[in-house]
Amino acid sequence: MRLALMASAALAGLMMNASASNAAEDLNLICSADVVICEMMQQMFEKDTGIKVSMVRLSSGETYAKIRAEARNPKTDIWWAGTGDPHLQAASEGLTQEYKSPHLDELQDWAKKQAESSGYRTVGVYAGALGWGYNTDLFKQKNYKEPKCWADLLDPALKGEIQMANPNSSGTAYTALASLVQIMGEDKAFDYLKQLNANVSQYTKSGSAPVKAAARGETGLGIVFMHDAVAQTVEGFPVKSIAPCEGTGYEIGSMSIVKGARNLESAKKWYDWALTAEVQSHMKEAKSFQLPSNTKAEVPKESPKFEDIKLIDYDFKTYGDPTERKKLLERWDKEIGVNAN
Repeated sequence: MRLALMASAALAGLMMNASASNAAEDLNLICSADVVICEMMQQMFEKDTGIKVSMVRLSSGETYAKIRAEARNPKTDIWWAGTGDPHLQAASEGLTQEYKSPHLDELQDWAKKQAESSGYRTVGVYAGALGWGYNTDLFKQKNYKEPKCWADLLDPALKGEIQMANPNSSGTAYTALASLVQIMGEDKAFDYLKQLNANVSQYTKSGSAPVKAAARGETGLGIVFMHDAVAQTVEGFPVKSIAPCEGTGYEIGSMSIVKGARNLESAKKWYDWALTAEVQSHMKEAKSFQLPSNTKAEVPKESPKFEDIKLIDYDFKTYGDPTERKKLLERWDKEIGVNAN
């Protein structure tokens, strides 16, 4: 009887260890890039590591809100991609944890700076400049002038022809909001946005949705990151991407491990894997044309060239700060959002 009990206990112990081992080989991921990229990354990682990935696709703003709401009982291990501002906000609130990858020295300076400024609670994985993409066929058909500057988007002829995302849910749109504030000053930026609102037909949840609508001819123009517009052109749609003449902001797409991650070792494996040149060189296969953060990664020939774009000195620290972000979003809700369609 005693031997049977001992054997039973030993078997239970083995089963518990096996269960713990299997749990360690899982990963709960939130991906804030385009769903095609997210699915490609998920499949590649599972193939390379054997770790099963449970992936959810959410925009940057939605992800930040989810991680904040679940802070006492985290259900997410790692957050990959999406604009850096909400990643920085999560870092400043202690929602993500410090981690220094062995690949850190291989990264571009802007990616390293992102890590340093957050106390190594986030890191840059790609960069992308803000602009817009417009449907050349529709513009020609309706005899619209090509909009080369932010000011051109206020042309009354474009009434109902512009889409952009809601900055509460979209990191792309928050980058646009913060960029305009830095270019024009806060009050003038909000005056501009009020005028622009007359031409906006819809504020979407996703940052890339406006240019996809423009590609399909459902709207004339989408305010997006330029690489999202390029992706539509590569797909064969009549979309032309524009970098605004007055200057524009840019994103540092980032990655963060959630504090209290249940599958920490798997999260670290994804983190290190996603920073390698080999993995980042595959991005073009998913029609992703951002500038990769690893200096040895292949840059797609279609990617917008930063040297050809008038970039502002985007203040990531200030506009990733929770207080500043909350202030700007509340003002947008009050002055612009009430009029959103």
